[in-house]
Amino acid sequence: MSVGVVIVAGGRGARLGADLPKQLLDLGGRSMLQRAVDAFDAHPRVHEFVVVLPEDLVARGRELIGGAAGPWRFAAGGARRQDSVQNGLQALSSKVDVVLVHDAARPFVSAALIDRVIDAAAKDGAAVPAVRAVDTVKHVETSSMTVKATLPRDAVWLAQTPQGFQRVVLDRAYVKNAGADVTDESMLAERAGVPVTVVPGDPDNIKITTPEDLARARGIFGTPRVGGGYDLHRMVTGRPLVLAGVTLPFDKGPEGHSDGDVLCHALTDALLGAAASGDIGRHFSNTDPKWKNAPGLDLLGRAVAIVRAAGFAPASADVTVILEQPKLAPHVEAMRKNVAAVLGLPIGA
Repeated sequence: MSVGVVIVAGGRGARLGADLPKQLLDLGGRSMLQRAVDAFDAHPRVHEFVVVLPEDLVARGRELIGGAAGPWRFAAGGARRQDSVQNGLQALSSKVDVVLVHDAARPFVSAALIDRVIDAAAKDGAAVPAVRAVDTVKHVETSSMTVKATLPRDAVWLAQTPQGFQRVVLDRAYVKNAGADVTDESMLAERAGVPVTVVPGDPDNIKITTPEDLARARGIFGTPRVGGGYDLHRMVTGRPLVLAGVTLPFDKGPEGHSDGDVLCHALTDALLGAAASGDIGRHFSNTDPKWKNAPGLDLLGRAVAIVRAAGFAPASADVTVILEQPKLAPHVEAMRKNVAAVLGLPIGA
């Protein structure tokens, strides 16, 4: 059985009132989108991956998901949610038997919840995770803001994502409901006459819609950490001048055990310090022949792995280089691209 996921990140999140699309906002060093992507990228039962983005962001898809390992594809969002999901479906191969549809605004989805949905969808055709309402539920006449009725709480369940479907079931539901406005994919299946199985949801699988939701989500990850680092080398003749993996045209370079890439070395120390994981000397000693002429970008990548193993991730980086010559301006963009790729961040973070 082949499982594919469509992560819906095609909206702008206007209710959140942010300048960026909400799926790109930071949650403890990773964007909301990246955290949703990470959950499926790491799941052993998911084989194909599609992210639906605003049309103007599709070309930046690989950059925006932050270094996920899976074979991710990207599709443009449509006018309505169901249009966006259908665009994502078309990006999945014909090999996919079970389709999961997940909102990028739910970054806390667990592997156990994904398993429950896959199992139920494969067995029954359509499945939705949901949690039972715990408050008394009122049916309200919104024009007058008066209560019309009190609903039986035991019959009210709050739907979440991912929702799962056998591919043929979801395709058929789209055909039967062409043009219909729905709020989620299980509603399409209901209208097509397909019984939808409810599996236990997860109270922690919250959807981030309002500023209050965002504050709560950020609180879960705690206070961001900030680290500082610096590096200083004497310039000597006969050594290449390398900064952020870019070799600059110059007749001198930094004397050192590794390649002397001071920019990467400073960032490496900053990352390790923020995660309380030692410093560059502890991990990459200048007395160890293993690191002789080691590229600074390689050491920086290793530092990223160390801090991720400690439960952290880079959120942004800023570097000041003090160098009288040569001029750095022609090389800055190449440096930024190299560093952003290693840190798993979009340029400008």
